[in-house]
Amino acid sequence: MTAIGDIQAEHIWMAVGFVGQALFGLRFIVQWIATERRKKSVIPVAFWYLSLGGTIILLSYSIYLKNAVFIAGFSLNMIVYLRNLYFIHLHRAPLRAKTVDTPEQGLGGNEK
Repeated sequence: MTAIGDIQAEHIWMAVGFVGQALFGLRFIVQWIATERRKKSVIPVAFWYLSLGGTIILLSYSIYLKNAVFIAGFSLNMIVYLRNLYFIHLHRAPLRAKTVDTPEQGLGGNEK
């Protein structure tokens, strides 16, 4: 690759890193809004999807940087986020079978 190509690749990867950080930051805004609406601490499903998306992007960026510390951290985070999403969807399946909608179903919260 030429020096110009290296600079362009570096800018692209830096943009990838910023997108990952933006997704990761949005999860706190989503959680804050959900908490304010309910007037109690809740973690909406979107929090976990934003966490997972941000982690995947930041893990990719960490691999590009060859930074073992961040690779290890984001890899472990991904396991936690995937596990939480697994449990959310596992416990929602019985709820879908019911015909009565509850506020928890409509807002996507997992405060149980």
